Amino acid sequence: MPRRFSAMLLALLVPPLTTAHAREAKEYDSDVVYDENKIPHYDLPPLLVTAEGEQITTPEAWHQVRRPQILSLFSNLVYGRVPQPASPIRTTYEVVNTDEEFMQGKATRKDVRIRFRNEQGEAEMLILVFVPNGVERPVPVFMKHSFNNTRSDDFTAHPDRPGYIRNGWPLGEFFDRGYAFVAVYQQDLVRHNEVSFDRGIHPLFHPSGQSFPKAHEWGVLSTVAWGGMRALDYLGTDDDVDEARVAIMGHSKMGKAALWTAAQDQRFALAVSAQSGCAGAALWRRRSGETLEKMVTRFPYWLCRNAWKFVNQEDDLPVDQHMLLALIAPRPVYVASGVEDTWADPRGEYLSAYHASEVYRLLGKQGLNSEESPPAGDAQLEDEVGYHVREGGHSVELYDWQRFLDFADRHLRD
Repeated sequence: MPRRFSAMLLALLVPPLTTAHAREAKEYDSDVVYDENKIPHYDLPPLLVTAEGEQITTPEAWHQVRRPQILSLFSNLVYGRVPQPASPIRTTYEVVNTDEEFMQGKATRKDVRIRFRNEQGEAEMLILVFVPNGVERPVPVFMKHSFNNTRSDDFTAHPDRPGYIRNGWPLGEFFDRGYAFVAVYQQDLVRHNEVSFDRGIHPLFHPSGQSFPKAHEWGVLSTVAWGGMRALDYLGTDDDVDEARVAIMGHSKMGKAALWTAAQDQRFALAVSAQSGCAGAALWRRRSGETLEKMVTRFPYWLCRNAWKFVNQEDDLPVDQHMLLALIAPRPVYVASGVEDTWADPRGEYLSAYHASEVYRLLGKQGLNSEESPPAGDAQLEDEVGYHVREGGHSVELYDWQRFLDFADRHLRD
């Protein structure tokens, strides 16, 4: 059976995880490791040693030599490289609707259509920009990779919960602190579990005769990240927001996308990953909770096809996820976990942030200094690498939102 067809068949046969994330994962995946005593021995690839074996000792060597090496490895072996479009793409922006009295006048909402056109076809995305009223502009921004469709009622003010929108996000907290909020829908340019790549943005990049990304080319997560970068392009044209102070954030799959977005595009000033787990903040080599095998079985093309080569061979990967976090340095990065979200491996998420701190220190910043995870509810906010784990499972709670804002207040305000 051809590999592509096999993966497509598996994606149809194996159900995706539901909101009862950790519990159902445990029931379905009886072979998954959750016991810390069963974690295999592993050695992480060195952050500050080049592919040629040279030690990196200066910020210049990191930026000019080691960082490009690591970025190229992630592009070609994990998430997939964005190819050159088949013909030049023309991008246009249009504010299709404005509501200056959103949430009883707390903010102005702008619906912005971004269109991409070339000789191969066209695609579009609709982003929502919420700017607080009554504050000095331009304002700093939180951009969120969203599971919720920006064309739906999810982004209207909640009738019974002041300060919230219908999907449960407390946007009033952002407005009260003077932040704009931008929502970018993950499925505008690529489907959630894409297996054919015959619609959306990909046909604009395929030359005549190519219908599917090559093994080293972009999977779903790289496509979502590309959309976030194009949303940032628009923000550079909007005088109400400060494009130099944009935080990118996401939860679960979108947390994975947020980290990859910030790693590639250094215009993002800060990154927040909430319970991103496998292919996000958690270390591959721990093989705790979700693994590469589990991911490519359920979602074969979230990563590029080259990643399949490392199923059950994670030790052969020349990178691990602490290196993804290090690509964001010296910009602040925040990782959030949930005690009960064992599928996302909270311990592995913390260790990734801890090991990435080595690069932050080289660049004159501060990171996590203890290999021991902090207790639940003890948020590490002061330095450029932040972290918290809270009680509870796979969700974003008010506690999380408030800590993200606290972290941004420390690092985006000055």
